[in-house]
Amino acid sequence: MTRFVLDNSVTMRWLFGDGSSNDQIYAKRVLAAIGDANVLVPAIWCLEVANVITRAESKYGLTEARSSEFVHVLQRMAIQVDAETCQYAMSETLQLARRYNLSSYDAAYLELAMRKAVPLATLDDVLVKAADKIGVKRL
Repeated sequence: MTRFVLDNSVTMRWLFGDGSSNDQIYAKRVLAAIGDANVLVPAIWCLEVANVITRAESKYGLTEARSSEFVHVLQRMAIQVDAETCQYAMSETLQLARRYNLSSYDAAYLELAMRKAVPLATLDDVLVKAADKIGVKRL
């Protein structure tokens, strides 16, 4: 069974279908892999999803019905929220954020991938570069 960390940048492509054609193809491949995978996310993932949705509703006209449908689909997926994210936030995650000039949110995805020794599914270029530097594979 495949195991990987899912970044919010990929998750939001499923909702909006935006980005380059390569980004869309990658996001669809990640989505297809979820059925047979053990998918991990840091605890902040839920808040990031909710934040992007509320901003899109207020600024870009995303309907509440569409966002509710999307959230329902996400809740039915076998996505495991990491219970230890906060335990590492002010140590390993903070150090990764400093060292690779990442937001603490992005560093949380990288820290989880490192800790669990699994690939990272992301479309964030800065996060991809940091992962490459420390040997975390991209899904």
